[in-house]
Amino acid sequence: MKMELIQPFINAADAVLAQGLQNPVSIGNLSMEEEAYRRKGVAALVMVSGDIEGRMIFDLDPTTALRVASRFAGAELPESDDLVRETVCELANQVIGNAITALNDQGFRFRVHPPELHTADHGAKSSEDTEALVICFETCAGNVFMNIALRYNRRRRGEHVMAAGS
Repeated sequence: MKMELIQPFINAADAVLAQGLQNPVSIGNLSMEEEAYRRKGVAALVMVSGDIEGRMIFDLDPTTALRVASRFAGAELPESDDLVRETVCELANQVIGNAITALNDQGFRFRVHPPELHTADHGAKSSEDTEALVICFETCAGNVFMNIALRYNRRRRGEHVMAAGS
């Protein structure tokens, strides 16, 4: 996976989390995921199609999700509140929106599908042409995980390879 595709997502997540939590954020662990994705708690899935295809999963363990939602709402929230799930989806929406804007500025074109709750315990495995990168963001509310699996659309990949070779 090319960092040129991933860096806008890292930058967007860092900015959205730091601004929303009003505290600095640091990148903890970054790893390539070859096995099937294992959900940690409250997760939102956003699919992307166009010049680049794939998905992003924004995932918070239940305690971190509650803390983050409480910080964003400005009040303590009950654990069963739908607002926790809505907040995770909205965070994913903000991150993907900022990242896609940056990639659009580089000439890529996308269709971003609305965030949805990711409730499966396991997600898709990486494949030969789609690697998954897992990034852990360390925040004042706990660790936030972003799992990104992207690939160039077959048509766009050929254009990219030709441009890189010139």
